[in-house]
Amino acid sequence: MDEIENIELLYLSLDDYQELKSAMIESYTTMPESYWQKHQIEHLINRFPEGQVVIKVNNQIAGCALSIILDYALFEDKHTYQQITGNYTFNTHSREGDVLYGIDVFIKPEYRGMRLGRRLYDYRKDLCERLNLKGVVFGGRIPNYHKYMDSLSPKAYIDKVKRKEINDPVLNFQISNDFHPSKILKNYLEGDSDSNDYAVLLEWDNIYYEKTNKKASVVKKVVRVGLIQWQMRPYKNLDDVLQQAEYFVDAVSGYRSDFALFPEFFNAPLMAENNHLSESAAIRELAKHTATIVQRFSELAISYNINIITGSMPEIKEETLYNVGYICKRDGTKERYEKLHVTPDEARVWGMQGGNELKVFDTDCGKIGVLICYDSEFPELSRLLADEGMDILFVPFLTDTQNGFSRVRYCAQARAIENECYVAIAGSVGNLPKVHNMDIQYAQSMVFTPCDFAFPANGIKAEATPNTEMILIVDLDIDLLRELNQFGSVRNLKDRRTDIFEVRRKQ
Repeated sequence: MDEIENIELLYLSLDDYQELKSAMIESYTTMPESYWQKHQIEHLINRFPEGQVVIKVNNQIAGCALSIILDYALFEDKHTYQQITGNYTFNTHSREGDVLYGIDVFIKPEYRGMRLGRRLYDYRKDLCERLNLKGVVFGGRIPNYHKYMDSLSPKAYIDKVKRKEINDPVLNFQISNDFHPSKILKNYLEGDSDSNDYAVLLEWDNIYYEKTNKKASVVKKVVRVGLIQWQMRPYKNLDDVLQQAEYFVDAVSGYRSDFALFPEFFNAPLMAENNHLSESAAIRELAKHTATIVQRFSELAISYNINIITGSMPEIKEETLYNVGYICKRDGTKERYEKLHVTPDEARVWGMQGGNELKVFDTDCGKIGVLICYDSEFPELSRLLADEGMDILFVPFLTDTQNGFSRVRYCAQARAIENECYVAIAGSVGNLPKVHNMDIQYAQSMVFTPCDFAFPANGIKAEATPNTEMILIVDLDIDLLRELNQFGSVRNLKDRRTDIFEVRRKQ
């Protein structure tokens, strides 16, 4: 496969039809005539455009999901595919319906294993919530059933699949995406010989259904963050560091995290091979790895469907040494952030300079900010980010003693309270006896919240074990921040005396 430059989830256009047809033929090899006619696709797009999406990799269709809205009481649990689709006319679609019904979903063979199917299912769930529907329903094929049909009933087959005694990649995938089997559908899809014309009725329930103040939004409201408390240890080479990094990305992605946060200077062990040089020369040698690491993190963000905050690394721009990091998004894009305040040690020993750019980043989970370690101790920075809509502040840090950690820890918690946001901090632990100026580390990764009734009383959402390599997975409800801003016991942002003071950027 060619190098992945971008992944996009887009509404299906009629201009995509010929490519869509070819993709369906490639995907349904056991049913060679199974593709939609152009007039059928046109009808779907005209009636329910937001229900028809494609996922493109490098601007080529890699997968597709087609959906309609049904008044489910007209069909209930006993139906066929032909009945659901109105004899393939889709006249059964109704804006007044209460269930989102999945008509089709597929991923082209060469793009399987990239978690693209999860993106399509997640889009359906988000659409279901935005339209305030009861849930998502569809008839799922069981393409491996033909191997067992002589000895197992469909029910027995599904039971064995659920117990992992039989591998059915389609059904396993659907179950892993939170769809639960509710019924066997007989004679569901005519011509599906692999499933012996059976299907499994799969359902996903919208827990927000009937919530009267449900907002229409494509941005996630419950965001899962994965903090990586990185163990400093000797590594043979860059490949070893990247292998360990992928291990952690895989781990937090396995828990469906939206973000992975690495610590500041997590790649410092690579300086050991240049320990014979001066500290300032060694850190500049380390900077030579940064571009490669960022590119690898971008690839991991795409393949593991997660936004990665790379902590920080040294980077040289126009002969000047900076402490920077990147947000590698799961859509393939990258954004850069800088440490604005370098510590006296960074300036004196390494000759590092502070950056100049401070910004809020738009992500598929809302607006976030990143402040590297010492920057979190300057409250003006996070206040500027809060004024621009930041909901989550990420702080990658590196501290050698408990004193230094306490400064970051307590300042970060203050930022959460005063800016009515979540703050996640992640640091490194262990020691590096063969790296000058990086010999010991002390850390406890944590997630802080405002202190009000909807949040923990002590403002600590979760905390890792101090000085132990581990990950920390935390769910953050963004709607709680909105409620706090309007109805909190105290309202730090609203109650500011802007008549007598203000924090603003210099022009």
